[in-house]
Amino acid sequence: MKAQLAAKIAEIIKARKWTQQHAARLLGMTQPKLSNMLRGQFRGVSETKMIECLAKLGRDVQIVVGPDRHSEIEGRIEVVFAA
Repeated sequence: MKAQLAAKIAEIIKARKWTQQHAARLLGMTQPKLSNMLRGQFRGVSETKMIECLAKLGRDVQIVVGPDRHSEIEGRIEVVFAA
């Protein structure tokens, strides 16, 4: 999940042609921490922080918990990005 969220954050930053320094300032983190996150080094960066970054980048984020499957099979976790 973290990899998917980081990839979307990177995509948005690249599309806006922002430097990591500029993006980090807007996202409330240091440039080295942002750089590490975008390179897949997630130590010290929670899913919650990544979701907050997406919101700061103007994206709406919804977490939907589906209905009970009435089964002993574990539910699934997926990240879906709307078009």
